[in-house]
Amino acid sequence: MSAINIVMVEPEIPQNTGNVARTCAATGARLHLVGPMGFKIDDRKLKRAGLDYWHFLDITYYDGIDDFFAKNSGEFFYFTTKGRKTHSSVSYPDNCYLLFGKETKGLPEELLIKNPDKCVRIPMANDIRSLNLSNSVAVAVYEVLRQWDYPELQNFGQLHNYRWEDVK
Repeated sequence: MSAINIVMVEPEIPQNTGNVARTCAATGARLHLVGPMGFKIDDRKLKRAGLDYWHFLDITYYDGIDDFFAKNSGEFFYFTTKGRKTHSSVSYPDNCYLLFGKETKGLPEELLIKNPDKCVRIPMANDIRSLNLSNSVAVAVYEVLRQWDYPELQNFGQLHNYRWEDVK
C-alpha cells in the first residue's frame, strides 16, 4: 500500500491528537508525534478521542524536530497558513510526509523559510486565523488519497435495513 506520513510537531491538545490518530487509523496513514507534547499519551482526553483506534496505528515518537529529521528522509510538505501554494496544487509522492505544527503557533518559521516550495496552505476566509488542527490533517490526508485514487480503501457501504441492489 502507498504510504502517507502525518507528522504532528509539538501537539498541545490531546483531543486533536486523538482525532488525528483516528484519521490515520481509518486511512492507513502513519503517525509521527514530535515532542515535546502538551500532554501525556495516557491522557484521558486523548484516549476518549482515539482509544478504540489506537491499536490500528503505526506510530513513532520523537524527542524533537531534530530527532525526527535525523531518522526520516523523503519528500516533506509543510502545512501552514503562511504557505504560498494551495494543498491541492502539488503532487504528493508515495511515502510523503505532511508536517503540521502546534495549535498555538504552527510550524517554526525557521523551518518554513528554508522550504518555501514545500509550504502549502488550505484556503480559507481572510478573517479566519486557521482551521482546527485535526480538521486540517483530515483535509490534507484526503487530498493525497484523492490524488492516488484512494488505494486499498473501501469506497462503498451497505445499509443496515435495506439493500442498494433493490433500488430502482
